[in-house]
Amino acid sequence: MTKQNQNFTINVSTEIGRLRKLLIHSPDSGLGKVVPSKAQDWLFEDIVHLDTIRRDEYDHYVKLLMYFLDPSKISGKLKEIDDEQSDRKFFKPDHPEFHNSLAVIEIQNLLSDILEDASIRKKLAAAVSAIEGCTYKLQLQMVETDPKELAKIFISGSLNDDHMIFAPIPNLIFTRDVGITINKHILLNKPAKKARSRETLLMRYIFFNHPVFKEYADNILEIPDPAQHFLRPGEEEDHRTTLEGGDVMMVSSNHVLIGCSERTSAYGANEAIKLLFENNVVEKVTVVKIPNKRDFMHIDTVFTQVKRNVWVILSSIAKNQITNAGEPITFLVAPDNKEITEIIQFSKSDLQSPKNFSSIEALLDDISQNELNSTEKTQFIYSGNDSFPYDAREQWTDSCNLLAIKEGVVLGYDRNDKTVEAFKRHGFHVVKVKDLINDLESGKANTDEIKDTLILMPSAELSRARGGFHCMSLPLLRDEL
Repeated sequence: MTKQNQNFTINVSTEIGRLRKLLIHSPDSGLGKVVPSKAQDWLFEDIVHLDTIRRDEYDHYVKLLMYFLDPSKISGKLKEIDDEQSDRKFFKPDHPEFHNSLAVIEIQNLLSDILEDASIRKKLAAAVSAIEGCTYKLQLQMVETDPKELAKIFISGSLNDDHMIFAPIPNLIFTRDVGITINKHILLNKPAKKARSRETLLMRYIFFNHPVFKEYADNILEIPDPAQHFLRPGEEEDHRTTLEGGDVMMVSSNHVLIGCSERTSAYGANEAIKLLFENNVVEKVTVVKIPNKRDFMHIDTVFTQVKRNVWVILSSIAKNQITNAGEPITFLVAPDNKEITEIIQFSKSDLQSPKNFSSIEALLDDISQNELNSTEKTQFIYSGNDSFPYDAREQWTDSCNLLAIKEGVVLGYDRNDKTVEAFKRHGFHVVKVKDLINDLESGKANTDEIKDTLILMPSAELSRARGGFHCMSLPLLRDEL
């Protein structure tokens, strides 16, 4: 990787243009060490079975990405890869037969690369030791550790997979949250939870030090805290500057959506807007405030884009609600005013006159019709087929958190049955990932010819981590629409 950075480009101006490069992180041994007593502190709702996630679920994700993004690494080799006797593990970055793709890029590999530099190894070992409260002797031991092994330690928290020296960072599989590509810039996150501090540190070192990002060093944007924030009373709790990638969507070349949510504060959104306008990255930013609830977490858990004119969305936050006598009463305005969905759009050319939208549906319709120039009416596919209680149940298991590999071709969990019905009602073909992979390998299917398709991914364990494939991807390069 270190010597192959020539002509490495990044550019994302859409959520649905054909995906060409992305960052992922394959599930590491740290996921298998999450204990019930610490699960919520580490932002997991449950403990997961590591081997099932790796072999039966995430492995299919990696293979599918390879067929679309880097087919030379997999086409004609599937039988060999799947041969249990060969022990060829596509999903393990430290395995000798790992794919090492420059299109489906593994974070652990990038970290290993930069740790080859002794100076960076010393600095990062010191920084991690400071965050985790390690002894000085342990810090020196890490400096002398092999770079590939040290990368595993920094991510999993374990020496030799057995002796834990600090907590794992299981949320690193949700790579979108560490940063987001906006045109030719990368906006780094500022996490709301302490559990994500180490992964943020590691990604900062990768983006600023890895050769593949060398040409973009001046395009990496970091969100600062407000001046003298440490002197302000209550700052730690009530006025923090936080922003995570799941709350940022690049919907057109000059327009970014930023969510205010459980994880992204108004202060964080405000600082991001300043950075984006001052650096001439976009012309327009729309802030979407959703209820500050664990159920939602980020805006990409309640809506994502499927086509120019098609979005999947949770109905209860999509529009101005009318009470349905057949369903439990819900109040739009809670006593603490945290249940309101508000939308404000800022234009760089006229900051003094922000535009308001009455609903998320109105905003998305405006994007489809007036920015993406859709020739068809805007359509909304509702979580759970817009039927209670399936809408809420399936949103919880990421029915709205879909990754578009190209326009109209999206990945989602196989467990969201009612949402699948809704896709079928809107004319989408539905296929299981195992069947599609076999068809791509045999030549029966061609990635260029696949259209309007929901690809169902196995989800028994992955869904328990509370994040879908939109969360598990950090696109670096997409085709323009």
